[in-house]
Amino acid sequence: MRYLPFKPLFDFRPSVWDEDFWPEVQQTSGLNVYTDDKETEVTVEASVSGLEPKDVKVTYHDGMLHIYGSQSEKDEEKKKGKVIKKWEMVTSVDYVTALPRPIEAKSIEAKVKNGVISIKAKVAEESKPKEIEVKVG
Repeated sequence: MRYLPFKPLFDFRPSVWDEDFWPEVQQTSGLNVYTDDKETEVTVEASVSGLEPKDVKVTYHDGMLHIYGSQSEKDEEKKKGKVIKKWEMVTSVDYVTALPRPIEAKSIEAKVKNGVISIKAKVAEESKPKEIEVKVG
């Protein structure tokens, strides 16, 4: 039996028209989760480019932050009752992340600027570091 090390490369010939070959495009980059230097505030930044602020929703439940939204545009051109041109563009985002510290749910603020949503919340008082006095005895 003859060894052909590059044979798998030549055997991989997916059809250009094979729908299973084309992966679904998913945007996963652009999600940043961090706390400030004093550990008093948690910040989450996510890319929501192409969406209006009214189309973006933010929910918080059991330590999980969910950012989602979608928007669609449609256009159709007809001549003499026949469709000549038709297109639809859909933009959507869906992020779910665990926060590094428990937060006060009432302190959550979200702002969109230049296609990036910035969500800030204060760290819950009970989860902040506390110094404990050591006694002799």
